[in-house]
Amino acid sequence: MEFSSKLLENAVNEISQLPGIGKRTALRLALHLLKQPKEQTAHLVQALSHMREDLKFCKSCHNISDVELCEICSNPLRTDDIVCVVEDIRDVMAIENTASHKGLYHVLGGKINPMEGIGPHDLNIVSLVEKVKRGHIKELIFALSSTMEGDTTNFYIFKQLKGLEIKTSTIAGGISVGDELEYADEITLGRSIINRIPFEGSLKQ
Repeated sequence: MEFSSKLLENAVNEISQLPGIGKRTALRLALHLLKQPKEQTAHLVQALSHMREDLKFCKSCHNISDVELCEICSNPLRTDDIVCVVEDIRDVMAIENTASHKGLYHVLGGKINPMEGIGPHDLNIVSLVEKVKRGHIKELIFALSSTMEGDTTNFYIFKQLKGLEIKTSTIAGGISVGDELEYADEITLGRSIINRIPFEGSLKQ
């Protein structure tokens, strides 16, 4: 792709680093921004800069937040003794859209994946186990995707909880094997959380 402007080429190259954005789409977006008032582009740049610099991670659940304790964890109307364990922030958004979970969350930040060099200590597992050890949580809901990595992560956490008085469950059938939660429709995802099954039962299937 030939460019008559090095400035435009640099902008296209940076935009194309975003997931799912190829060079042609990046060029289309860059040209669109050029047609907009300078103030609008400045607002976009400012919003992205503030997000990168000022965004925090909740000290309790590791969800994204503008303050130290996210809105979900600080909400007195949430059931604080039921915690839904998810892979990342997108899963929190997907489950919240179903309005089927009234408890709290714990964001792991990924799944155990030796092929990509991701081990248990690269995830927010220690803080989850410590949270359970404090004795307030009655149930953990494993809501990771039904992949080998998701199953491995669920089982690893389950083993770390051995000897602790805690109920563990996993989302019920309905989410196809290999599917990511963010792509499941809200009704299916909501039903799988409401109709969750004991984690030990899932190991026997």
